[in-house]
Amino acid sequence: MSLEREEPSHFGAGPAQLPTNVLQQAAKDLVNYQGIGLGIGEISHRSGDATEVIESAKANLRNLMNIPDTHEVFFMQGGGTTGFSSLATNLTAAHVGKTGSKGTAGYLITGSWSAKSLEEAQRLGIDSEAIFNAKDFNNGKFGSIPAESEWAAKLKSKDYSYIYLCENETVHGVEWPQLPRALIDSDVEIVADLSSDILSREIDVSQYGVIMAGAQKNIGLAGLTIYIIKKSILENISSASLDKLRQLGVPITPIAFEYPTVVKNNSAYNTIPIFTLHIIDLVLRQIIAKGGVAAQQKENELKAELLYTALDKYSDFYAVPVAEECRSKMNVVFTLKKEGLDKKFLDEAAALKLTGLKGHRSVGGFRASIYNAVSVESTKTLAQFIEDFASKNA
Repeated sequence: MSLEREEPSHFGAGPAQLPTNVLQQAAKDLVNYQGIGLGIGEISHRSGDATEVIESAKANLRNLMNIPDTHEVFFMQGGGTTGFSSLATNLTAAHVGKTGSKGTAGYLITGSWSAKSLEEAQRLGIDSEAIFNAKDFNNGKFGSIPAESEWAAKLKSKDYSYIYLCENETVHGVEWPQLPRALIDSDVEIVADLSSDILSREIDVSQYGVIMAGAQKNIGLAGLTIYIIKKSILENISSASLDKLRQLGVPITPIAFEYPTVVKNNSAYNTIPIFTLHIIDLVLRQIIAKGGVAAQQKENELKAELLYTALDKYSDFYAVPVAEECRSKMNVVFTLKKEGLDKKFLDEAAALKLTGLKGHRSVGGFRASIYNAVSVESTKTLAQFIEDFASKNA
């Protein structure tokens, strides 16, 4: 079977398109990794070869994101939903280790994923609450981020163990343009889900307590998640005894998801999916070769501009239900104002080999996810189709 393929123009929200050359190399390595006679998925997770993959991925991520020595990098099975659970219990334990109190976890709700994360913390029995729910400021719908003046004062109202935000909401197409100043200036640890925009733009990692990012949107396959965490938080988690956590009613983190344990074992406490990590590393190397995150950000901004310009040009035909100041550069969501044309839009797009454009089942409409691997050329084709479809069907 040939490993060649026509370059896709797939705008699915995840699992998402990956660079063809990365998949080609990974396919070869799945059969015979570096000539050792075994595939990358067959080697022991504690072997020298596996350790080299882990260390290479960590080093390349540090390079690309300029991760300071104050932070540790590790990899853990699962995706964002696993992260919701593990973040809640680990960060609460860290607060216990630091202060002796379990505190309250605060959540900034800007879409369905941050809402689900809060729901999971509450399901586990973590003392947690919404600092704000963006729906309350936007007629009961997601699509905007309230001004800091509306909620910043609340940060000082109680002992918050951490503040959580999802920087890019894939379902609703809402993205924080930058970390809120009020959070940066507070003493509360910032915990952020970057699953759908990691490595899409430059950020200052030093401002975060924890960064969590599932791989399957921008940097790899489903099944593995990147974590970047302050070393001081790891120390605080380790300082919280099980007896103290039980005394305070804090749920105990399962051992395979306890962050200090994972770090001490170099992400291999249990069997890490090394093939999945190898693909992440191949993607990281490609971004480095492209010119790093700065070059990738420039490309992503161009792609987003192409699509939003086309949609805004035909604002009588298309609706973009997101405030302009927080439009996602990764997930462009839109609907048709004229009824009865949704299927025709998808069918005609598919005829041009533009796929993955159907909106999330909870909101309908359309969603063009323009992650790192989606080319400028594919985005130009989609932008032209958006204009042509409006012209013909207005």
